[in-house]
Amino acid sequence: MTVNKELIVKADGKTLTLSRQFDAPRDLVFDAFSDCEHLAQWWGPQGWELTHCEIDFRPGGQWHYCMHSEADDMESWGLEEYEEIERPATIKYVDYFSDEQGNKNMDMPAAPTVVTFTESDGVTTLESITEYATEKDLQQVLEMGMEEGVRQTWERLDEALVDWVTRAA
Repeated sequence: MTVNKELIVKADGKTLTLSRQFDAPRDLVFDAFSDCEHLAQWWGPQGWELTHCEIDFRPGGQWHYCMHSEADDMESWGLEEYEEIERPATIKYVDYFSDEQGNKNMDMPAAPTVVTFTESDGVTTLESITEYATEKDLQQVLEMGMEEGVRQTWERLDEALVDWVTRAA
């Protein structure tokens, strides 16, 4: 099976769908989302580092994190609240911008998201579907550069997966 490493983006109304293939088993791709050790190796766009990571990866748990850009000394704090986790197929959560104490920034759009992992012939398709409250909310995050941020983040995930697969071989 040929791996399509292109990020596919579909914005329709208030729904944003992102998908991409990875040449790695589904279990490994899923696990990359489940603990700080893995996330620290790939989360965030190029030039950003995960500097804070507290995760309770279970339904009802949350992930509080901070990304830092060395180039312009910027920080971006986030909080994910997990609703459902079905290993290794699905993660359902709501993503928020937050502050360093984990307080949600209600001036920014919340992002109810379902991430699915499907595998065929050793290739995993990762699909993220986010349903914003309004079309304006979706446009706001797109104008902030979300598409390019996800593209770079998932490229970093691909690099980490290649490294993990190579080390396991």
